[in-house]
Amino acid sequence: MWMLDKMLRRLIKRGELLLIDHNGKQYRYGVPEPAIKSVKVRLTDRGAAFHIAKDPRVGAGEAYMDGRLVVEEGDIRDLVLLVRYNAPWERPGALKPKGPVRKAVTAAAGRLDQINWKARSRRNAEHTYNLTRRLYELFLDEDRQYTCAYYRDRDNSLEKAQLDKKAHIAAKLNLKPGMRVLDIGCGWGGFALYLHRHYDVDVLGVALAPDQIAFCKERAAEAGVADRVKFELMDYRDVPGQFDRITSVGLIEHLGTPHYPTFFAKCRELLKPDGVMFSHCCGRMGGPGLTDKWTRKYIFPGGYIPALSEIVQEAEKHRLFVSDVEALRYHYAYTLEEWYNRTNAAREEIVELYDERFFRMWQFYLAGAEAAFQYGGLVNWQVQYLRKRDAVPLTREYMYEEEARLREADAGRTS
Repeated sequence: MWMLDKMLRRLIKRGELLLIDHNGKQYRYGVPEPAIKSVKVRLTDRGAAFHIAKDPRVGAGEAYMDGRLVVEEGDIRDLVLLVRYNAPWERPGALKPKGPVRKAVTAAAGRLDQINWKARSRRNAEHTYNLTRRLYELFLDEDRQYTCAYYRDRDNSLEKAQLDKKAHIAAKLNLKPGMRVLDIGCGWGGFALYLHRHYDVDVLGVALAPDQIAFCKERAAEAGVADRVKFELMDYRDVPGQFDRITSVGLIEHLGTPHYPTFFAKCRELLKPDGVMFSHCCGRMGGPGLTDKWTRKYIFPGGYIPALSEIVQEAEKHRLFVSDVEALRYHYAYTLEEWYNRTNAAREEIVELYDERFFRMWQFYLAGAEAAFQYGGLVNWQVQYLRKRDAVPLTREYMYEEEARLREADAGRTS
């Protein structure tokens, strides 16, 4: 317990944490602060403290999943936010691995995990996205947008914020009727269907999770547009032809840095000379980093969130001109908070679908991700790329005008 006690005394200065060990001894850290909830936790066995202290990010998550760490006042989200509140990104060295050996091992493991050849990419996608359809219905919006929403008003519903996200992205594409669009990592098909509905374009969506593609095809058939909006279980590296527009929303995080050269080279090949390419992805505010071990193990195997410098530098090497960049701050934190609340509301059904350990794992994942976007070093990058500098209008007014038009056209809709 002394290791965990030493770590928490160094870390928790603002807000209050009360920890009770397996013998009933109490340890108090920090001081109450109105901006952050106080939390009370209990460790249920002798080894829990050491399991957490020796590798805090993995240990705390697993201790919570296994019932060895129980939150008695507040909940796991409050605990994770309290910890991150005390280690904001703006403070250098916050929550970084200590010691050269640990840093080296962590870095090597993180980079090896990013080697995603085709078979491994498919396995990773299936691990993440081939969970039961019902799970995603329970915590996502009606259109199953599993990426950051866009909160023009903090009080907007998740459905409204996701609809506004689609308008915000579509406005940056400068689309015209009859164009051919490639949506790499198409998710459950909502954005592809949105683009066709508003612009009368042909869309090909590709992804690697079989159930996602099956669901996309069902949606297109139900909407009567399967001849115009097509979905294929296909690696982007195998897509033939050329497209007027290429979109990827939440895709780059799954590639791994060793595969950035292949990705940008292939996208240049697929993009027509006067085309527009757009990417929306989670990103780091600072330089390159590593995906934490717990997330790689339980949620996104092979995943890595890039710094802006990593993706821009690689695009430049393939003569893709970066024509517009936007950082979305806090939007994903708000999205994840809503996902967390909806997950909690569906607790009984999720436990019945899986088990209590899975439910706690999902809670910990959403809470940790929210904290990273609220206080940590994560944002969302939206980047527009061109092959020719005159492929879009000279100023950004076309984006503002088109986004307003799309919102007006969808007034009254929720997805």
